[in-house]
Amino acid sequence: MVFLLEYKWVALSNTTIGTLMASLDGTIVLISLPAIFRGIQIDPLSSFQYLLWILFGYSVVTATLLVTFGRISDIFGRVKLYNLGFAIFTVGSTLCYVTPNTGDMGAIELISFRIVQGVGAAFLFSNSAAIITDAFPENERGQALGINMVAVLAGSLIGLVGGGILATFDWRYVFLVSVPVGIFGTVWSYWKLKEVGTIRRDQHLDLWGNVTFGVGLTLILIGVTYGLMPYGNSSMGWSDPWVITSLAIGASLLAAFPLVETRVVEPMFRLELFKIRMFSAGNFAGLLASIGRGGVQIMLIILLQGIWLPLHGYSYNSTPFWSGIYLTPMLVGFVIMGPLSGRFADRHGARLFATLGMIITAGTFFALSLLPYNFAFLPFAVILFIMGLGGGMFVSPNTASVMSSVPREHRGVASGMRATLQNIGQTISLAIFFTIIITGLSSNLPGALFSALTKAGIPSATASSLSNGISPTGALFATFLGYNPLPQAVPSIVGNLFFPNAIAPAFMSALQDAFYIGAVLSIVAALASFLRGGVSGAPSERVAAEVVSSQKAKAQFIPTQDSASNPAAPNSAERR
Repeated sequence: MVFLLEYKWVALSNTTIGTLMASLDGTIVLISLPAIFRGIQIDPLSSFQYLLWILFGYSVVTATLLVTFGRISDIFGRVKLYNLGFAIFTVGSTLCYVTPNTGDMGAIELISFRIVQGVGAAFLFSNSAAIITDAFPENERGQALGINMVAVLAGSLIGLVGGGILATFDWRYVFLVSVPVGIFGTVWSYWKLKEVGTIRRDQHLDLWGNVTFGVGLTLILIGVTYGLMPYGNSSMGWSDPWVITSLAIGASLLAAFPLVETRVVEPMFRLELFKIRMFSAGNFAGLLASIGRGGVQIMLIILLQGIWLPLHGYSYNSTPFWSGIYLTPMLVGFVIMGPLSGRFADRHGARLFATLGMIITAGTFFALSLLPYNFAFLPFAVILFIMGLGGGMFVSPNTASVMSSVPREHRGVASGMRATLQNIGQTISLAIFFTIIITGLSSNLPGALFSALTKAGIPSATASSLSNGISPTGALFATFLGYNPLPQAVPSIVGNLFFPNAIAPAFMSALQDAFYIGAVLSIVAALASFLRGGVSGAPSERVAAEVVSSQKAKAQFIPTQDSASNPAAPNSAERR
């Protein structure tokens, strides 16, 4: 008992550092892209594919591998695989820092090194919650997981601020910042973390399930990524045959995945866990919350970095730094409420706090939709602070509820399933919000630019050519990255104010639709949270009995790999 009392804080502090670092690196690139593209000497407006893969590659790899790594950890040890993830992530960060080339080769190298980081992050995310759940007693678990989840989302917000600061000095510092932390965390985790969870080494990897899920999810995410790129005369690539094929094959594989999982004795995705109402409702609510939260961050960055800050006299070179600073109210609200809601949920249950958190978040989405593009900062800051409070009120109790509802021996895969849905939600969120904005700009941008150009004294023929010559995707990324594409075409238009003023009405009209979508998602997440059930997790003993019973039933009818090759060999259930 003395060991556990001391160890639980070691586990919490180390996993908090690991998830903070991994989540920070997921967003620090968002706000540093202008400096990164200048550093590797590539024009992002003519290289959309590199921009999107530097943005999405990390999250695509992480989301694809989480469940697989969670299952591997249940077999070989959560701490062992978590430690390996810390080391891999540190190596990936070092490689990003030393990216040797520039131009296309430099971009490809950076994307590859980000994928290495994503592999390490998948090990960290898939095991951190399981390690904490194993180490803490049930009456303290919500607070501990709350602190850890605060680190996850605080890391994503700190990345926005830190990226803006570091990018003003050198783009390589954006990746260097993770290296000393990674070295320290790797040494500390190998030295101090101990395996206290239930490990069943006689399990087998689900090869077909891993292939079906991994390939299917990868194809879906790749299709979504390239669907955001222009294709032919279209502003987006959803009509690209390759995108359609990728989405169709990926969707087919994911549709087949549950059938595959019902045909194996030891599946990677424990579908039986979804019989637990608290587990399924909590994961569904978390997925919806992640979709809403992931998109709003990047949309607010675009709004601040490309429109609001230039209109208030900030140079484009300084907007990454200040956009991070002006988003800190959300971070403050989350850091305040995350641990508190976890502690209260330990005493009073997760349902009330998680539901109320999503209702508050929905209200803040509606409040953001009412702001003009040239808003005053105080009401904006208040809305962000309340949004942070709502997010913190939801995430900690929801995570504790999900993880406490499953048997100990399945917490690794459960943690991977939860984190996978969260990361999928963030990637889907970017696709949804980008699609909404680009679609809105396609309808409104040409007219808005034509009107602004003619008012500036540009002849109608020239104004018409320019307004129809800038693609909505190019305009959006120009706004995102702080570029003004018009002065190069029309020398008489100079300064920071013309392009933000020209694009702002069309952008805000589309952004309002995105905020409405976020509000609806939050309301549905609140409903799912309310329907999760009672104040505590489902009895682990009953769930474990159902899982074992299901496995035994499968073992009676389905040959394992051993019995397929040797009919006399005992099946895995008998060996156990």
